[in-house]
Formats: sequence, structure tokens, C-alpha cells
Amino acid sequence: MPQSLAKVYLHIIFSTKERNPLVKKEFKSVMESYIVRVGSDLGSYTEAIYLNPDHLHWLCTLPRTITIADFLNKAKSNSSKIGKIQVDRNFSWQNGYGAFSVSQSKLEVVKKYIENQEEHHQKISFQDEYRKFLKEYKVEYDEKYVWD
Repeated sequence: MPQSLAKVYLHIIFSTKERNPLVKKEFKSVMESYIVRVGSDLGSYTEAIYLNPDHLHWLCTLPRTITIADFLNKAKSNSSKIGKIQVDRNFSWQNGYGAFSVSQSKLEVVKKYIENQEEHHQKISFQDEYRKFLKEYKVEYDEKYVWD
């Protein structure tokens, strides 16, 4: 087969440095739009995005020609620059991230989950939510290295 084709959906989660709630409502849409644009420039399509004050949920496709690590490094470093200008001069993202595969059949479920973040986080903290994802996806981790 001479043509390389792929469609890989990722549910990406990462927080602000030390989970500081720096993203105020007035900057939320600016930051979301910027991250979507950076992703698009790298060849990704965004299905859903929700930026909470202290963390991000992003459902997007993984560009076929780039690794997850390179994709997120570029998205986070570029959006961090605008965050320092638009949000807070001390703005930065945590060093790590969570990237979870999403099947085509679960796309709508994950979209709704992301769109209902505000309501969802009235019941569960970000840290508990993230631990839940790690457990659900059977990701082994050491608690002392998850947070920064």
C-alpha cells in the first residue's frame, strides 16, 4: 500500500503549573482558540476543548507525521507564550500530560464529557478526575511524579 493513512483520536489532559487556577473566564475562549489554532497548524483537528481554570481537556486527532510528545511540546510551549501575555506573566503548563486513546465509537461520549466540565468539577476535583483516568486506562504511575 503506497499511501499512509491514519486517524487517531486523543483525549489530552494537562494542568497549569502546580494546578494554579490562573485561567479566568475572560481569557478562557482566547486560550482555547489559540490551542486549537496551534493544533491545526500542526495538522490536528479539534473535536472538543475545555479549559478549566487549572487544567485542560482536549479531544483532537494526532497528526500522522508527529509523535504525541512532540505534538504536545509544541502545543504547550506555544500556548504558554500567549498565556504569559493574556492570562498571567507567571503562566505555564505542567511538564507532563495525559494522552488517552479514544475509539471512533466513543467520540460522542468523550465530547459530552469535555463539554460538561464545569458541571463535572462541582462534584470531583481535577486530581481525583485524573487519577480516575489513570486507573481506567490501567496506567501505572507514581503519585510523586504526576504533579508539578
